Amino acid sequence: MSPIEPPDSHLLNAATGWLMLGNAVESRAEFQQIGAGLREHPLVLEFEWRLLAAERRWLAAVAASGRLLRVCPDDVNAWVHRSYALHELRRTREAFAQLLPAIKRFPKETIIPYNLACYTCQLGDLKAARKWLEQTLALDRGDEEKLQRLRVALEDSDLKALWPELKRRVAKGTADDAAV
Repeated sequence: MSPIEPPDSHLLNAATGWLMLGNAVESRAEFQQIGAGLREHPLVLEFEWRLLAAERRWLAAVAASGRLLRVCPDDVNAWVHRSYALHELRRTREAFAQLLPAIKRFPKETIIPYNLACYTCQLGDLKAARKWLEQTLALDRGDEEKLQRLRVALEDSDLKALWPELKRRVAKGTADDAAV
């Protein structure tokens, strides 16, 4: 990946800074000044997705993540971003289908089975959601990391149908269970 040279690198940094401060309007203003020739650069595409997500422009975010995926098919974020945007568009079945091939491509990434758990839970397939969540926990290292993952899941509204089961596991202080 080629580096982004000034002034475009400064514009991207400024856009990033504004977004980190929660000001998507100023971030967009800086971003729009980046040269057209850099619009397909992986760092620019990654940032564009984040900006579109902050603006809740999910259809455009699907397109940006699709371009990122074409440019960087080995970037796990491109796969996750595309499915997340689809999910936000209430196209959860499509989000699941688009993310599913990534499980083989990125077997050690916890975000993939975790998001698949969220999508299957939202689709009403609690058995599959449990399976994907268990796969996520199997990738976590140590009991404390697994318990932390369960605590995060207890705050994730996409997994709300599993909360009673997750609460019991956290209350027991163990991530180990035959099923979630």
